[in-house]
Amino acid sequence: MPPKIGSIPYQPALADLSPVVTIYGTQNVIKDQNTSACTIDAVITWVNGNTDAHRQKRALYMAQSDRALHENAINPHRWANNDEILYCLQSIENFAPWTRHIWIVVDDETPNLSSLSAAMRAKIRFMFHAEIFAEYSAVLPTFNSLAIETMLWRIDGLSDRFLYFNDDVFLTAPLHPRDVFDGQRPVLRGDWVDYSQMLHDVDMQQDPSKFNHFMQINAATIAGFKADRLFSSAHVVHPLCRKVMADLFERHADAFVDNIKYRFRDLNQFLPQGLHNHACIAANAAVLHTAEDHIHIQSGCGIGRPSTETWSVLDAVSAPHIKFLCVNDLPQLEAVIPEARTWLQGVIGGFPGLAPEHVSR
Repeated sequence: MPPKIGSIPYQPALADLSPVVTIYGTQNVIKDQNTSACTIDAVITWVNGNTDAHRQKRALYMAQSDRALHENAINPHRWANNDEILYCLQSIENFAPWTRHIWIVVDDETPNLSSLSAAMRAKIRFMFHAEIFAEYSAVLPTFNSLAIETMLWRIDGLSDRFLYFNDDVFLTAPLHPRDVFDGQRPVLRGDWVDYSQMLHDVDMQQDPSKFNHFMQINAATIAGFKADRLFSSAHVVHPLCRKVMADLFERHADAFVDNIKYRFRDLNQFLPQGLHNHACIAANAAVLHTAEDHIHIQSGCGIGRPSTETWSVLDAVSAPHIKFLCVNDLPQLEAVIPEARTWLQGVIGGFPGLAPEHVSR
């Protein structure tokens, strides 16, 4: 059973601690005249695990591990570079052009962005692991997205309100600042869940598909929530407040330092954005958005099934109320739907002037 780390209730240093608001349905709009678009950045994490150098480096550190590594932590697809970041970035240009800077957090290699417009490339800033880990560089190199996410708020020059993207998350419709922030309050997407039955289930602890559940339990516990009622974040863009993360670090420094020490994902870790979200909820400083405006295509979707079933899922992404798409494993989707990249290019609004074959490396 993963340990519960801390239980100090969190009170963020936000000026407006108005009550949590829950929004139902797709017709509700958050009206906030103070949400200034120019002060919202985007952050994307990226790695190219396809190179021999990266394979050799992670194999070296896997071999040095003094404990058995979880299957979720060592699946090669976790570091695979399938050019999803190009689709992610283009979706931001197409549907959220109001973002100020776009920070791409990398180890020591940067992606080829030559297929993007000059205007888009001008917005992009690269931030290396060594810069955000700084005085904690002894934990580097890291192959652990949870450790990296723990330190994103330390990006020098990052806006106080920012959007965190995994590179397999895309926008599929116009996104407005009010869709993600109500003033200083993040608009959180997900559901209230009961994960208490998982705590003593050894099989679930070893199930790669349930790994994220345990990370959310650990995060909620720090903020004073229990496993029988926690807010499970959806696989979407995560609106985060830098000040909240900085204050959490001050209050739970030991937990943060412990979270970054694992070079590979571990059941003892917490989900940083989950901690942020529960902290905001506990302080009545969040908006909970329950409308289904996102679709998550998980690894293995459609394998062994008629392609028509998968196409029904893909077609649903084009519904006008769908704003967010997560595709966990694009090559697996291509194995079922060979035209998946052409489809993805369409739902993100396209690459102006480029055919699909010119998007990939």
